[in-house]
Amino acid sequence: MARQYDLLVIGGGSGGLAAAQRAAEYGAKVAVFEPNRLGGTCVNVGCVPKKVMWYAADLAHDLELAADYGFRVDRKGHDWPALKQRRDAYVARLNAIYERNLNNKDITWVEAAATFSAPRQLVAGGEAFTAPHIIVATGGQPTLPALPGAELGITSDGFFELAERPDRVLVVGSGYVAVELAGVLRGLGAEVSLMMRYERPLRSFDDMLSKQVMAALEYQGVQAITHAVPNAVTQEEDGLTVATADGRRHAGFDCLLWAIGRSPNSRGLGLEQAGIAMDDRGFVPTDLWQNTNVEGVYAIGDVTGRDALTPVAIAAGRRLADRVFDDQSDRRLAYEWIPTVIFTHPPTGTVGLTEAAARQQYGDAVKIYESSFVSMYYALGETKSTTHMKLVTAGSEERVVGCHLIGDGSDEMLQGFAVAIRMGATKKDFDDTVAIHPTSAEELVTMR
Repeated sequence: MARQYDLLVIGGGSGGLAAAQRAAEYGAKVAVFEPNRLGGTCVNVGCVPKKVMWYAADLAHDLELAADYGFRVDRKGHDWPALKQRRDAYVARLNAIYERNLNNKDITWVEAAATFSAPRQLVAGGEAFTAPHIIVATGGQPTLPALPGAELGITSDGFFELAERPDRVLVVGSGYVAVELAGVLRGLGAEVSLMMRYERPLRSFDDMLSKQVMAALEYQGVQAITHAVPNAVTQEEDGLTVATADGRRHAGFDCLLWAIGRSPNSRGLGLEQAGIAMDDRGFVPTDLWQNTNVEGVYAIGDVTGRDALTPVAIAAGRRLADRVFDDQSDRRLAYEWIPTVIFTHPPTGTVGLTEAAARQQYGDAVKIYESSFVSMYYALGETKSTTHMKLVTAGSEERVVGCHLIGDGSDEMLQGFAVAIRMGATKKDFDDTVAIHPTSAEELVTMR
């Protein structure tokens, strides 16, 4: 006899847990299937430990500037193992908090992998479970390239297992993970090279951000290897060697980090058994309401291939629970105005349309406002870091349809501006807002 529930959630990551807990708050009987640690990628091998490492690298940068403010700081190296121990302990505390939250809401945690045996039924740990509503929230995993010797490298998962800081690192990739981990490793003292297929990273972002992130990495001391496509990796006496398709060889690395994208965790779920469609890459397509092609089966988060960001998965899961279990029929996530931050050094933030996308959509009705300046933080010394800002406006009312930032504090200041932009703020609304002085954020309301 199958165990009966109102909602079954496959995956105990951020999106799955958010949906499960919101549904339970509405009185639903819920079970979550997760064979590994609760919290998924974000908590265990993603956002949370990454941000800890970013803080460490950022602190190293601040220590370099301390003398400009009259401090005599004697740096005696960095204890990577101690940082790892404290970081891992913090993550373990979060795992425990997630478990307590499930217990407090009477949510069943099944510590086993689940597979579909029918559209409304799962099998896990030798038991059958059934419910009128099932959510697939299994996330994704880092991709390894299909080339000889690829296994000699690590992925972002392996980065968090490093017991010691490597001395000479090659990071392959040009997206979020590549630029973030390259910056962290360089900030903590490693020699870092970043290998990219094209001329610069983050090419899907606004052109200004892509160029300035590249400049910031090079200023930080990261060596850029551009127009390079790896085709083989070998272990030599002096370390790892990566050969590229154009005949170049890059040698002497003691760590190779692949950051070339992520693949969905959709295989082995028995989706075919339930008739649930996947695309040719294994992602589970959904409509704007998170519905798959099978009624009563939904998908959220990275497994859908849509905006692979933790807050997106959480928001989609909560809105889905609102709609299904609280009769809020119009609740869904609006994907148009999602802000995001890349934790480079300095951080990069963006929301809305790039300049190129805005011109494609609005044509000559687009007007751009830009500002570049050195933050007051760097006024007393020789080290400089330039902040760059861009507002993209459209129409005669100059509605702000894009905001792109790189500079200290961009990660924190973007959240509030994202609210204003989502609400339809115009350039005049920005202009009519009194500036907070002296801050970097005031530039966003004083641009001309």
